[in-house]
Amino acid sequence: MSEQTAGARGWQTPGSATDWREMEERVLEFWRDEQIFARSVSERRGGEPYVFYEGPPTANGRPGSHHVLSRVFKDVFPRFHTMRGRYVERRGGWDCHGLPVELEVEKLLGLSGKPDIEAYGIAEFNQQCRESVLTYLDEWERLTERIGFWIDTNRAYRTMDTPFIESVWWSLAELDKRSLIYESDKVVPYCPRCGTALSSHEVALGYKDVEDPSIYVRFPLVDRPDVSLLVWTTTPWTLPANQAVAVNPEVTYVVAEHDGHRVILAEPLVAKVLGDGATILERHPGAVLEGWAYVPPFADIPGAHRVVPAEFVTTDDGTGIVHIAPAFGEDDMNVARAQGLDAPNPVDRQGRFTHAVPSVEGVFVKDADRALIEDLRSRGRVFRETAYVHAYPHCWRCQTPLLYYA
Repeated sequence: MSEQTAGARGWQTPGSATDWREMEERVLEFWRDEQIFARSVSERRGGEPYVFYEGPPTANGRPGSHHVLSRVFKDVFPRFHTMRGRYVERRGGWDCHGLPVELEVEKLLGLSGKPDIEAYGIAEFNQQCRESVLTYLDEWERLTERIGFWIDTNRAYRTMDTPFIESVWWSLAELDKRSLIYESDKVVPYCPRCGTALSSHEVALGYKDVEDPSIYVRFPLVDRPDVSLLVWTTTPWTLPANQAVAVNPEVTYVVAEHDGHRVILAEPLVAKVLGDGATILERHPGAVLEGWAYVPPFADIPGAHRVVPAEFVTTDDGTGIVHIAPAFGEDDMNVARAQGLDAPNPVDRQGRFTHAVPSVEGVFVKDADRALIEDLRSRGRVFRETAYVHAYPHCWRCQTPLLYYA
């Protein structure tokens, strides 16, 4: 702005904080009165286009200081290209989907989780979400203007509007026509209460120190019933879904005798697991164990139940033999695919066992640990049990323990 223009409007260099605030308000007023933003766009019509659609915020929560930073970044690049003479239509947007909206409405209605929503009525719940989603629109508009973020909110797109939703379906249809879409299981951190997967960033927000049962379980060999693979786990609830056990082909494994039991484990872990009283009877490279069949911990779910190789197996802790439940671990799933194994999942979307495991049907998996351990103990399969304190991820929204779930 020229000094002549500034002088004509009665502006002077500000001194105090109050003066600065008054100056800022007059700048904003000048931009409004003179339609500076609209002119910065219209006067470049016909120039090379630079397309900008805002990655939309959700307006059912108040804006915070962190939104200022993100909106500054959104403003810098369109301004830069505008100053280079390009035609930059800047379309604002509002994100109307997702858990932030749903959780606010759940609190409003006194609901908790998907079963309550379904009982209330999905259509009715969705309507409540539509009414909630733009609750703080005026506050967002004020922030947008106050920080000098130039963007057209009069023509803002909304992700809940039919044209936007249909554009997403169109995109998916085009990808499908090119055979670029496939369906497959993927193990993700999953909240059974919210019924959704969480990103790695979200998972990092919810770790808590918890005490879980740590058990060493005997998996007897089919051809040598007096010898058992010794497997360590802190998630006993995953054992009914066991499909294989993994060993590291490069590690030496031993048959060791301890208190009348003959067990197989990695040689570097013998002293740590069995103490000084163990007698080593045999040594085998991990590669030799591949294909050995064993009796699974539970017989409810069929599977290969054999030893498979996996380079991720270490001798840092446990026994050097890892129980593989493909539906409940990313490494497990990768091994299963490489070995042609199934990935049965006996747990429903609410984190409860299905009829596939009758002894704990309907029980939340974490609550089923004790019953499953006692079942194993009654059959002489528990070699040792201790308590294990470790950091475990919880949903940052509802504090429910997360499941790694296909």
